[in-house]
Amino acid sequence: QVQLVESGGGSVQAGGSLRLSCAASGYIYSSNCMAWFRQAPGKEREGAASIDIDGTTSYADSVKGRFTISQDNAKNTLYLQMNSLKPEDTAMYYCAAFVPPRPRYCSEVVDMPPREMMATAHFLYWGQGTQVTVSS
Repeated sequence: QVQLVESGGGSVQAGGSLRLSCAASGYIYSSNCMAWFRQAPGKEREGAASIDIDGTTSYADSVKGRFTISQDNAKNTLYLQMNSLKPEDTAMYYCAAFVPPRPRYCSEVVDMPPREMMATAHFLYWGQGTQVTVSS
């Protein structure tokens, strides 16, 4: 069983920064992809950033150039550095771990419809989420 616990959310003014953390415990498959998703009120969950087992990172167009995903394997922790935050970044942010079913899947997941991702990712685990609120 894998447990993912997010932290670091909060309220910030537009233009500010936050760093989210996701601490993973339990058995982590060696082929895991790790990713950050977000869900705004009344909207579907969407991908923000992912990092593959080889360190390849991918970003949704909406966050590219502002967000940076990274991981510390020694600490089993995933991070999301968010800079130049905008009010439209307001959402609940979720950490996810899963085994990709095919090559390039980890990169594709940031643009994939959430229902497709939830139906196709193997051994998918979610954290409980951390709220990010950006005021104008």
